[in-house]
Amino acid sequence: MSHIFPRHCHADIPRAVAGDGCYLIDADGKRYFDGSGGAAVSCLGHSNARVTQAIKDQADALAFAHTGFFTTDPAEELADMLIAQAPGDLDRVYFVSGGSEAVEAAIKLARQFHIENGAPERRHLIARRQSYHGNTLGALAVGGNAWRRQQFAPLLIDVSHIAPCYEYAERAEDETSEAYAARAAQELEDEILRLGPDTVMAFLAESVVGATLGAVPPVADYFTRIREICDRYGVLLILDEVMCGMGRTGHLFACEADGIAPDILCIAKGLGAGYQPIGAMLCTDAIYDRIAAGTGFFQHGHTYLGHPIATAAGRAVLQELAEEDLIPRVREIGDRFEAALRDRFAQKPHVGDIRGRGLFWGIEFVADRGARTPFDPTRGLAGKLKKAAFAEGLICYPMPGTRDGRHGDHVLLAPPFIMTDDQIGEVVDKLDRAMTAVFD
Repeated sequence: MSHIFPRHCHADIPRAVAGDGCYLIDADGKRYFDGSGGAAVSCLGHSNARVTQAIKDQADALAFAHTGFFTTDPAEELADMLIAQAPGDLDRVYFVSGGSEAVEAAIKLARQFHIENGAPERRHLIARRQSYHGNTLGALAVGGNAWRRQQFAPLLIDVSHIAPCYEYAERAEDETSEAYAARAAQELEDEILRLGPDTVMAFLAESVVGATLGAVPPVADYFTRIREICDRYGVLLILDEVMCGMGRTGHLFACEADGIAPDILCIAKGLGAGYQPIGAMLCTDAIYDRIAAGTGFFQHGHTYLGHPIATAAGRAVLQELAEEDLIPRVREIGDRFEAALRDRFAQKPHVGDIRGRGLFWGIEFVADRGARTPFDPTRGLAGKLKKAAFAEGLICYPMPGTRDGRHGDHVLLAPPFIMTDDQIGEVVDKLDRAMTAVFD
């Protein structure tokens, strides 16, 4: 009998005992290709010698020092490495233990910035429907997934949610991409004006929407317009790159593909590549300088901020990405992965859309391709696909509720950056067999 409180009380799951490159191995010796990197976490696979050695070396030197008393070399060096490549005016890094903590920190920093800037009336947050920003109460409140929010709604702060930039489902047939970008972005300005321009503190969005929509990138010009609107009304732009950042979409920071920079940016998952729990919030020098010139104290904190072993792991991850040219490789092999997915699945009768960037891809399933009608949620397609793929030795990330939190199904694929061309074929074959088992 296990004393673990599992994610699902009635799930019978195997015990992982080892990792080997792109594979996880269970107690019976079965190998599973990690086609989703867990939850877009394991970008370097499961046996990277540089990162594991960095963790061992740091544990031998210094395991922990509270940031109320000390800074450390790995934290300082990792921050320098991130800022050296960060877009725009991002200049400061606040290390946490994961994505939800990064989003919580971003929300609180945005509020404190406006207070110290003499605008305490700025209290409203705007986010998007069908987004996911974490599971702590603040992060859950800004998230737009109805199913995740439902039972906790009485505990959540009030947040406005506008439409996502979700071209497949929400662009009209007679609407150009440019017109759709303008219409989707206009929802932000309309909501700012409805709430009162002087009362809105921040707009928060995923640069490429991850788990809840399934690797949905924005259409061209959408984020350019969003940035302009935020600037017009003094609203901070917070980008969540917890899942899509750190090279996953072919850029260290996913927003680089859209030519914009946020005021605050959240990262995690791939930053530690699964070897240590770590996340970070980055902010501009203007935000930091306002706090420094005012109270001089960010009223926030966790015990494990800037943990030496975690930051040593993150430093080693960035070193590996740079020295092995893995981010350019993500773009190159990502093109081949996309081609393989489209070649095998684009004409399948129940595949509605294939979308993504780099090594971050989603396949959305529909009952009717012409009408883009989702399946009845009572069929439980996402859960069945996850089970069928797992039986084939493929870990993928299917999710229900793609359209509105209840209707729609997709699968998210986010394999390790070290995936080979032969393994592209392995993933496609295993997913094909799983889909056949579920749909036929």
